[in-house]
Amino acid sequence: MRAAYQVLDKIKDKLRTSPNIQTVSFGDLFEVDLNKTTIFPLAHIGMGNVTFLEHKLELTMNVMLLDIVDDNRDPSTEDEFYSNNNLQDILNTLLAEANILVSDLRRGSGFTELFQIESNVSAQPFLDRYENQLAGWSVDVVVSFPNNDVSIC
Repeated sequence: MRAAYQVLDKIKDKLRTSPNIQTVSFGDLFEVDLNKTTIFPLAHIGMGNVTFLEHKLELTMNVMLLDIVDDNRDPSTEDEFYSNNNLQDILNTLLAEANILVSDLRRGSGFTELFQIESNVSAQPFLDRYENQLAGWSVDVVVSFPNNDVSIC
């Protein structure tokens, strides 16, 4: 059975093609060196539960899209709404990346390769997380794919 590899590779390859993603990682986020500023913007893939259905599997995944909030210390550029950082830029850019990934799995090459999203996808923003003021989106997605690698004969 290679389905887990195929789903991970599909998502990893899609994220790596983006000019807005510097690094793609997998596993436990706490094992990623988040203090290393050269890895951002970062896409991190986590794998969750699998549901076994009649002819398909549903894999729950979490994709975190993170970047470092950069504070501009020049008080003359202060804006009451946007503040003095790039937080809104990060949220806008990484939400667009989440949308591209989800759209690919819904209607693009992921769909034609039978890695499909059949339910709603939710994305939650996060602000000032971890030690170095990271912000971005945490996207929860359930990817379904055929269960035709196993024969019961």
